[in-house]
Amino acid sequence: MHRSGTAMAWNVFQFCTALRGLGSIMILLVLGVVGVTYYVVVLTNYGPALYDGGLDSLIALAVLILFHCLLVMLLWSYFSVVLTDPGSVTPKWRPAVDEERGEADQLNGSDFSNLTADPPNQRIRFCRKCNQLKPPRCHHCSVCGRCVLKMDHHCVWVVNCVGALNYKYFILFLFYTFLETSLVTFSLLPHLRALFSDGEIPGTPGTLATTFLAFVLNLAFALSVMMFLIMHIRLVAANTTTIEAYEKKTSPKWRYDLGQKKNFEQVFGMDKRYWFIPAYSEEDIRRMPVLQGLEYPSKPDFDSQEF
Repeated sequence: MHRSGTAMAWNVFQFCTALRGLGSIMILLVLGVVGVTYYVVVLTNYGPALYDGGLDSLIALAVLILFHCLLVMLLWSYFSVVLTDPGSVTPKWRPAVDEERGEADQLNGSDFSNLTADPPNQRIRFCRKCNQLKPPRCHHCSVCGRCVLKMDHHCVWVVNCVGALNYKYFILFLFYTFLETSLVTFSLLPHLRALFSDGEIPGTPGTLATTFLAFVLNLAFALSVMMFLIMHIRLVAANTTTIEAYEKKTSPKWRYDLGQKKNFEQVFGMDKRYWFIPAYSEEDIRRMPVLQGLEYPSKPDFDSQEF
């Protein structure tokens, strides 16, 4: 029995180690897809079309400007997810305490006894792997080997966990990826018609092959990313995560649902100027713990605009 448990733990360790190595390859894969797409759209098709004159030049210019703008936002969002810590639990973290009653806040914990037991009705949780208390909505990531605040999932595409502090960047990455891949798919359609026409096929076999490859890759990414984007928009609207949506299943009223507007602001901040860029205003950064649901006042009042 002991050997079986040891073997299972070793298999999990090997699996998590493999995921870490796979993540580095996935970053290269993302950059490779971007590189092939850039070569096809800019250098092979629409770049040379700028010198054709007339309407073709105007269309090429419009496609290239929009392509580069979306590409900048896509890469900015992507590397923001990769490089931003999703949120770690400090060893000194303790549940908020109501000073008047001398009790832990109900949203964080209600009983300090028997922490290691972690029964289903226990508010305060304890991570046996990290050997520390776990805040609400916090989960342990076996790949990263630590507890992550408001963890959504571990994403091998970004070699990082998606959690409280980079969830906005992840959604923006999906959003701009969908727009960019959709633009590329539609912009390459006229160039692919030549393959099925009776006239002379422009370009070399190599350029036609890379154009077809870029079209297939971007179409596949557009369709798959669209499904993920819709799913995460629904999660944001309900103020839940992928893990929580799976765990709560058919629970009646989600305790962190503050209404769609405030649920959205918890992820994207309250400053509308920053909603579509992977950054937060100084004011949002100052109130970040509250916006992300990481801290609650002793008597939470979620109906007010000011947390």
